[in-house]
Amino acid sequence: MEENNGKLIQWYPGHMAKTKKEIASIISMIDVVIEVIDSRIPYSSRIPGLNKLTRDKKNIIVFNKYDLCDKDETNKWISKYTNEGNICVTCDAKNSNDYKKIINEVKNLMININKKRASKNLLPKKAKCIVIGVPNVGKSTIINKIVGKNIVGIGNKPGVTKNLSTIKINEFMDLVDTPGILWPKFEDQHLALNLASMTIIKEEILNIDSIAIHILRMLSKYYPNILKQEFGIDCYNDDEVEELFTIISKKKNIPVNGEVDYEKVSYNIINTIKQEKVKGITFDRIF
Repeated sequence: MEENNGKLIQWYPGHMAKTKKEIASIISMIDVVIEVIDSRIPYSSRIPGLNKLTRDKKNIIVFNKYDLCDKDETNKWISKYTNEGNICVTCDAKNSNDYKKIINEVKNLMININKKRASKNLLPKKAKCIVIGVPNVGKSTIINKIVGKNIVGIGNKPGVTKNLSTIKINEFMDLVDTPGILWPKFEDQHLALNLASMTIIKEEILNIDSIAIHILRMLSKYYPNILKQEFGIDCYNDDEVEELFTIISKKKNIPVNGEVDYEKVSYNIINTIKQEKVKGITFDRIF
């Protein structure tokens, strides 16, 4: 098994560079920025330098997949971002009407915007909102909920949306959907592994074993009970990785023909997170 050992990770598909330029070209027409992040990695899944890209626009941060996170830890990030002047809402896009919180916050923001317009003898305007986020955080699901029908493609892998597109919702608001954005390189290996653990960057960008081991390390550090229940081991130790993978292989009934298939075990560990079999985890911490 191999790890990336501090190797600089670069992954910047052309459509992401194009997206940033397109956002910069239309941002002057935008009223509200809706930034969707993964509640399990509320720091790692934010786009660095987004404020520079969106300038002084009102920002709603949507903590999506909130049902999957460790609420005690994620709520600390909600408090932090709220104190920094953002509007934060939690959302379980699959199973609830939480998306209505987003609509209500947009309405509240537009009341203030239109009050200022009225003071200048300008007519009220329709809200033009842009939805931004890294890949695979559930932007498309949220947009479909707001629209009320499936008009945006959804997939459990990064990069489903490829181009900017404007979606007319009603007489009150329009949405601009954007492809997921990532940054040119990951100098922080931990951050890159957090993103890969939640399938935000493609698995093949990093060594599969590295991602699986990162998941085990994080569970061992913060959620040993989940580690024991899900994988049958008490803690993770680099010196015992082969033995630990053997235990997991038996726990998960992965066939062993003479020796452990480390790749299969690694994919099994990753898929446990990817398929949302584990709840109550947050890998980012405020220290």
